[in-house]
Amino acid sequence: MLKTLYTRLAFWLFLLLVSVGLLYSFISFYSLREYTASVNQELHRDLAEKLVQDRNLVDEGRLDEAALKELFDLYMTINPSIEIYLLDPKGKILAYSADPAKIKRNHVDLAPVRRLLADMSAYPVLGDDPRSHDRQKVFSVTPIPSAVNPDGYLYVVLRGEEFDMAEQMARSSQFIEMSAWAVLISLVVGMLAGLAVFRLLTRRLSQLTQLVERFETGDMSQPPQQTWQQQRPLVRDEIDYLGVAFDRMAERIASQIEQLQEKDALRRRLVAQVSHDLRTPLASMQGYIESLRMKRATLSAGEQEQFLDIALAEGRRLSRQVDELFELAALEAREKQPRPEPFPLAELVHDVVQKHSPRAGAKAVRLRVARTPSLPLAHGDLAMTERVLDNLIGNAIEYSPEGSEVVLDMDRQDEWLRVTVRDAGPGIAEQDLPHIFDAFYRGESGNAGGHAGLGLAIAKRIMTLQQGGIEVRNLQPRGTAFTITLPIVIDS
Repeated sequence: MLKTLYTRLAFWLFLLLVSVGLLYSFISFYSLREYTASVNQELHRDLAEKLVQDRNLVDEGRLDEAALKELFDLYMTINPSIEIYLLDPKGKILAYSADPAKIKRNHVDLAPVRRLLADMSAYPVLGDDPRSHDRQKVFSVTPIPSAVNPDGYLYVVLRGEEFDMAEQMARSSQFIEMSAWAVLISLVVGMLAGLAVFRLLTRRLSQLTQLVERFETGDMSQPPQQTWQQQRPLVRDEIDYLGVAFDRMAERIASQIEQLQEKDALRRRLVAQVSHDLRTPLASMQGYIESLRMKRATLSAGEQEQFLDIALAEGRRLSRQVDELFELAALEAREKQPRPEPFPLAELVHDVVQKHSPRAGAKAVRLRVARTPSLPLAHGDLAMTERVLDNLIGNAIEYSPEGSEVVLDMDRQDEWLRVTVRDAGPGIAEQDLPHIFDAFYRGESGNAGGHAGLGLAIAKRIMTLQQGGIEVRNLQPRGTAFTITLPIVIDS
C-alpha cells in the first residue's frame, strides 16, 4: 500500500494533522474552562458582599436569619446558576440555597476562602463544592456580620448544579461540532498544502530515480546522455546535490568500466603474448632434450655437449622471462615499493659499469663513463635504480656492433640528476618509440633480441614509483640514447 515515498509522506502527514487537531481540541477545552472560571470569578468576586449589603442580611451587627432564608428562596427561583451557603468560622455548613438531597458535604475547607479574602485578584481560586466530595469550583465569599468580627462566611458557588447541567448540554454538542469542523477544515487545508509541497519535493526525487534506472538498465560504460545538472544547472538543495553527485558517480563508473574493458583486452593480449614467449624457449629446450635422448647413441660427445648447452641456455632464458613477469606483476600490484634514500649516483654508475665490463669486453664493445661531474646526492631507491641501469646497459651492449662503444654520461638539470646511456646500435623505428616501454611490445624492426619485452616496462614502472622518469631518443646517424632522471636531495 505504502510503496512510494509520496504515499508514505501523505499517510504520516494525515496522522500528524489528526493528532494535532485532537491535541488542539483537548487544549482548547481545558483552556476555555480555565478562562471561563477566571472571568466568572473576576466578574462576581464581590457578589457575596453585595448580597449582604443589598439584602440587609446584617442588622445591628447580627445576621438576620429571616432575610437570609428569603435570600435563599429568591435565588433558588430566579438565579439557579449560583448556590449560597452559610458557613460558621470553622467552615461548617449551617444553611444553603441548594437541594438538600444533593448536598454531600457538611464542611467546606477554609484555606481557599482565606486565600481569596487575602487577595481578591488571585483568581481563579477554587473552593470545595458541597454537592461533591472531590469537585471544586470558583466562588465568592464575604465574612459576616463583618470582617472585623466574623461569625461566619457567606459562601457563594458561582457555577451551581443547574448551570453545570445547562453548560454541559450546550458544550457537549456545540464543542464537539466546532472541534469536528475545526479538525476537518485543518485536516483538509493541511493535507492539500502538504500534498502540494510533497509533490514538489518527490517530483524531483522521481526524476532522479528515473535517471538512475535509465543508467542502470542502459550501457553503463557510457555516461548518461541527459545528466541531472543539465536539467537543473543551479544546485539549490540536498536533492540537487544528490543529483550532481550521481552525475559524477555515473561518469566515474563509465570511466572505470572503460578502463576495465581496456585492461581486460590488455590482459588477453598479455596472456597470449606470455604464452607465446614462454612456449618458445620451452619448446626449444624440450626439442633438444628429446633429440639428445633419442639420438644419444649416434651423437658424438661434442654434439651431446652442444645440445645440452642449448637446452640450458633456453632454460635460463625461460627462467629470466618468468622472473621478469613476476617482477612486473609485483610492481603493478604495488607489492614491491621503493624505499627512497640519499645516495651518490656517480658511485652507483661506476659500480654498474664495472659489473658489465666483462660482458662488454666479450663482445668487443667498449663500455665507459664520459665524465664524472661533482653532483649532489640523488633521492631514490638504490637497488631499484641499479636494476634499471643493469637493464639499459645490458640492452645497449646486446644491440651494439663489435668495435663500437657504450657511453654513460651524468649531469644535473635544475632539481634533477640525469644518467644517459648511449649506444651505436641500429636504433629504434620511429613508429615503435611511443610503445617501447609497453610490456611485451615487439617492434617491427625485429630488434627485440628474442627477449619477452619486459625489461623496459619494468624500468619505466620503477622510475615512476620513485618519482623519477625515463625517456628514449634516436641518435644520428645511428644509435639510441636512454635517459633516466632522479630528484636531488634538497637540504632542509
